[in-house]
Amino acid sequence: MDSSCRCYLPQSLIRRSTLLILENGFTKNSSVIRNKFIVTFFIVSLAACSKQFNLPVSSNETQRTGGTNFYKTVAAWKWAARDSLAVQEILAGNIPSFLKKFVAVTSTIKDSIGISHHAVFYVSPDYLAVGTNEDWVRIPLTPMAAQKIADSFHCFLPTRKMVDLIYQQAAVKLEPVPMYAFRDSSVTMWQHHLIIEGQRKGRRGLIAGIKKDVVLSGKISRDPKPNREAIYGWHQLNGNPIQPLYTGHINWWVDYSHGVRLIYRKIKVDGKEMDYTDVLKHALYQKLLCDEDRCDFYKYSY
Repeated sequence: MDSSCRCYLPQSLIRRSTLLILENGFTKNSSVIRNKFIVTFFIVSLAACSKQFNLPVSSNETQRTGGTNFYKTVAAWKWAARDSLAVQEILAGNIPSFLKKFVAVTSTIKDSIGISHHAVFYVSPDYLAVGTNEDWVRIPLTPMAAQKIADSFHCFLPTRKMVDLIYQQAAVKLEPVPMYAFRDSSVTMWQHHLIIEGQRKGRRGLIAGIKKDVVLSGKISRDPKPNREAIYGWHQLNGNPIQPLYTGHINWWVDYSHGVRLIYRKIKVDGKEMDYTDVLKHALYQKLLCDEDRCDFYKYSY
């Protein structure tokens, strides 16, 4: 996965470049038209180009725990102890290096008068994992643990719409594999990871369709029951999610099918960098990230 500069050229800006040529007409000197187009296209490209976000973690290579040993250690542990160790390992930098290089995902909407608006947000290429490059495992977490990690890395958790966009733009899409026995056990979580790796067959790139995402949702703050978590996703190959947006679980419930994907908290909206909370509070821009009636739940408590 490269860390080079990636450019996203909003269609509205490309149209401006095209209009410049049309406005000059085809009777003028072609070199003048060409030069104006090159200058305009360069300015547009420069404004739209942004380097990938890299997760700000460092690690001590001599003291890292492999994923296999992690799951052997927590095999009989309950959720709280497993969460605690996972947070400790991840915040210490014990994650595979590919997980640190975030990938650009784009979103486009039109306002009431038909003007397009564009956002670029940066997402982890896979779900949170523990271990080395040679021996790593995906680890389901409660929303409390997920939020603590996200805050520590200047990130946030996705919304339902963002999960859909990630799936649509993913390079690797795998068929969901449900499991039915001992769903919340560490052993089942480990088995599910191994099944996914068997499906993946070494393919690289932004991956989706393998987990239900822990998400932000306005339904949480409006649920009559306290301490809820929201999950969504696990898209099938036809693009339809197995899991609709759901807040029926208590926030400490976590099973093998859950996954935590981090999103860098700075969003590029029409070329301007904004914090995700400001985007979600904006009457128009929130539609770039959220498709719910209320987009006012920004983070989980822990």
